[in-house]
Amino acid sequence: MLTAIVAIIVFGVLILIHELGHLVAAKKAGVRVETFSIGFGKRIVGKNVGGTDYRVSLFPFGGYIKMAGDDPSEFSGGTDELGSKPVGKRFWVMASGALTNYIFAFILFSIVFMVGIPTLSNEVGEVLKGYPAEEYGIKVGDKILAINDTETEYWEDIVESIKKGSIGGKALDLLIERGNRKVSLRVKPDISSVTNIFGQTVSRPMVGIAPKNKIISVSYNPFQALYFGGKRLLLLSGTTYKGIWLLITGGMPVKSSVSGPIGIAHLMGRAAQLGIVPLLLITAHVSMALAIFNLLPFPVLDGGHIIFLFLEKIKGSPVNIKMQEWITQVAVIILIAFAVMVSWNDIMKFTPLGSKIGNKNVAEVSTSE
Repeated sequence: MLTAIVAIIVFGVLILIHELGHLVAAKKAGVRVETFSIGFGKRIVGKNVGGTDYRVSLFPFGGYIKMAGDDPSEFSGGTDELGSKPVGKRFWVMASGALTNYIFAFILFSIVFMVGIPTLSNEVGEVLKGYPAEEYGIKVGDKILAINDTETEYWEDIVESIKKGSIGGKALDLLIERGNRKVSLRVKPDISSVTNIFGQTVSRPMVGIAPKNKIISVSYNPFQALYFGGKRLLLLSGTTYKGIWLLITGGMPVKSSVSGPIGIAHLMGRAAQLGIVPLLLITAHVSMALAIFNLLPFPVLDGGHIIFLFLEKIKGSPVNIKMQEWITQVAVIILIAFAVMVSWNDIMKFTPLGSKIGNKNVAEVSTSE
């Protein structure tokens, strides 16, 4: 029940923010907005302001916006219709929803860094057998204070310093706190083959240590939080685009790598059980993903509409309406088929039905280094 409630609220807020972006851009472009609805279905209550019916509808999940002339088949040539506006203005109306989701993700990430981002400490929780850490005397409970004179206050600092310091097969100078004393060790990492988050086998330097399962909360001042929030957003955006490219090119399996609303709702429920900060983090991730997904150059999505605008700009006239409708219908069928496939995989992975059927093809995600 908690998972369902959290998912409805979070998805509802993110969809509403998306539609608010379209609303503001449309109003600014001089497009008449006929309806702005919180929820779907039958109109329950509302008020007409400036020619727009702001309403609350029966099913309070997200919302939608109806602009005059947004459907090419309904375009009558009115100056306040979307189709009558220059390509540039229509572009911003189409892109504004995704842009608003992206900005919202940035705000949420920044808030989390200001409130306190969950982070692993620099304490070693496990020394892997057969790796250099065991050979050179690193012990469980050691705190790695610095690598090559670079301070390593958190585990992510350790990972980054090992990666940078090992270029060219170089040894690493570690400063370790062991009990009440400090110990200096020189360790040369092995180059090992590991599986990354995309399921690819890559080579990387390995010392052979894993973090202690000790989460600490690290907070920053507002200016630092904005910087780290933006940095996290850009890093995750790059990772997301790389994942999309690998899916398209066959470098990553769709079945085990993509989750839909059911899988995302499952993660939201787990995050909510851990507290407000994990929930804000997953919400920021989903808001960013919605922005990126909506701008993909696929008909039906905002990115598909932008492609039609791009073609219109090149040829000097709109793409034939019947052609647009045909392409859109085909795209809807493909999108529905993809959604069904992803949802079925989610059901197998995240619901009791999957356990009853005895699905053995679900990949376990490991958090060990």
